[in-house]
Parts: sequence; structure tokens; C-alpha cells
Amino acid sequence: MTASTSPSMPLRLLAVHAHPDDESSKGAATMAMYAAAGVEVMVATCTDGSRGDIQNPAVEGEPHPKRDMAGARRLEMKKAADVLGVGQRWLGFVDSGLPEGDPLPPLPAGSFAMQPLERATAPLVRLVRDFRPQVIVSYDENGGYPHPDHIMAHKVAVEAFEAAGDPQRYPGTGEAWEPSKLYYDRAFNPDRFRALHFALEEAGLQSPYAERLAAWLETDAEGHTPPLAMHQTTTQVDCGDYFEARDDALRAHRTQVDPLGFFFAVSPEMQQRAWPWEDYTLIHSRVPAELPERDLFAGLR
Repeated sequence: MTASTSPSMPLRLLAVHAHPDDESSKGAATMAMYAAAGVEVMVATCTDGSRGDIQNPAVEGEPHPKRDMAGARRLEMKKAADVLGVGQRWLGFVDSGLPEGDPLPPLPAGSFAMQPLERATAPLVRLVRDFRPQVIVSYDENGGYPHPDHIMAHKVAVEAFEAAGDPQRYPGTGEAWEPSKLYYDRAFNPDRFRALHFALEEAGLQSPYAERLAAWLETDAEGHTPPLAMHQTTTQVDCGDYFEARDDALRAHRTQVDPLGFFFAVSPEMQQRAWPWEDYTLIHSRVPAELPERDLFAGLR
């Protein structure tokens, strides 16, 4: 079955994320805006987040996350989903952790990033066929940043987008459903960080983005600047009215997010003035698409 544009068919958005908390730092205001407008929004969380380190000094002494990080993060995810007004499903895989060292250690056996692609994708195909989204959003080939679970989340999102509409593939996971549009999230868009950096400087405030911008702009020994991003923005969703909901959802992930940290350096009001959008790249569309867009459902309404 192909995604329908019939008035009787509600609009549905599926966001595929690697860990609990990723949904709140990437595209959260977009999801909250669409949910408030009556779109059915679902977050697919690939892993349990069990190998995440405590990032919030205020949580360091709490026994629950030390004893059961996955359980603590499950409770945090529920709070964040409630703040955003979205549904959420766990795909059931174990966090791979972020390997560190030189050489890098092997990833834990059985973790998400070590799964064969079809095994990792099957639960997502089942969800796509059950939820029937017209639009799927996930990460680019680099995972947004190169965490092994983010890269695997990209792979399973693309595989599910391509396979869910084919009744011959992934038998036993429900009736075929073909989503119409696939987007990559651009939460790390350098243009956005540049705009926020200058907004802070103009207000006489210290910017935490200077080092990141310098790294992006730095030339090599032969004077070459870094290559352009793999994908450019095609779609900007004006969702500034939901930046506070996004921040509240982020704060719900207490083990992973320091409320005094990087994510909250710029007030929602300043962001609404400097960059009131969340940015995406349209990768594949099975409906006519006219770029640039302001709506993930352009061509489907």
C-alpha cells in the first residue's frame, strides 16, 4: 500500500533516533509543532541507552541510573515524549556505547551497531507498516555525528523506507506500506550555529560556539577549507514557538543533559529571532516536490 493523500487519512510522521534523548536534541520543536497541529507523530528509539554516561553533575550521586541506566532512561523518555505530545516505540536493541582509545576497542557483541542490517531493520519495518507514516526523518550517512548507533540508525531508516512498501521483503512484519518522503535532520547545520553565535556576540554574551565554528572554517596546510556538508538544507520548518517545549523535553533527560550546558546557551526568545527554524534535507520523495520547502508534508496535504 502506498501513502495516501486522502482527507480521511491522517498525516503521520515517524522520526528514527538512536538513543533516548536524541529525539529531544534533533527535530523536537518540529515534532511538537506538528503534534499540536493534529499530525500523528511517532518516535522510534533504536536502543535502550544503557551505555550512556551521566552527563549532568546534579545526577552523579543518584542510585537509580548507576544501578539501572536503561531503566532510568526509559522513565526520562516517557517524560520527554509527554512534553512533546508524541508517541514512542522502543525497537529493542542494546546501546553500543561510544568507543574511545587508539586503537578503538571493538563494539560490544550483540549491540545495535553489530547487528546484521536486516535483523536491525525488521522491527522498524514492522513499525512503519503498523503506524503508516507518510514522512520518515532520520540522520545522514555520518549519523549526524559518527556514533556507531547513529550510523546504524541511518542505515535502518533508509532500508525501512525502501523496503516497507515491498510485500516480498520482511515477511511476517505486517501489510506493506510505502512512505512518501525521507528526510535527513540537519541539527548540526553550521549556518544555524553561526547565526546563534553572532546573536550572542551582538547581545554582549559569551558564545560557546566559537570553537566549533573555528574548526569548521579552519583551512588545512595548503589553504583548503573543509568540504561542504554532505547534504544542503532543502526544507526549513518554522517552529520557534515550540523551542521551549524542546528545551523542556531535553531537560527531561536528566542523566544525559546538563541544564546549565551547551544546549541552553541561547534563550528560546533569542533563537526565535536569530534562527526560528529546524533544518532538513529532502532525500527521496515519491510525490512531486518543489524546493525549497517549509513543510515536511509539502505535496501530501
